[in-house]
Amino acid sequence: MQTEHLVVSGMSCGGCVSRVKKALEAVPGVVGVEITLSNGKVDVSYDEGLARPAQITAAVERAGYSVGATSADVPSQSKGCCR
Repeated sequence: MQTEHLVVSGMSCGGCVSRVKKALEAVPGVVGVEITLSNGKVDVSYDEGLARPAQITAAVERAGYSVGATSADVPSQSKGCCR
């Protein structure tokens, strides 16, 4: 098992958290997702034989959020589910 630690920008409510979690759990090999809304931290546990970090990042981006910037670098922006 591996754990990928991401910082996801754009999440502003529980709906955003649910959307990101659902997108990540749909990636084959992902076995756990922990999200902290206040700072955008997302920890993803996965089987490295089934999933790759690029697949995890792509799932978050397909859900409409940005990966990799720190919370301080990118201001939070609401998405369609939050408006």
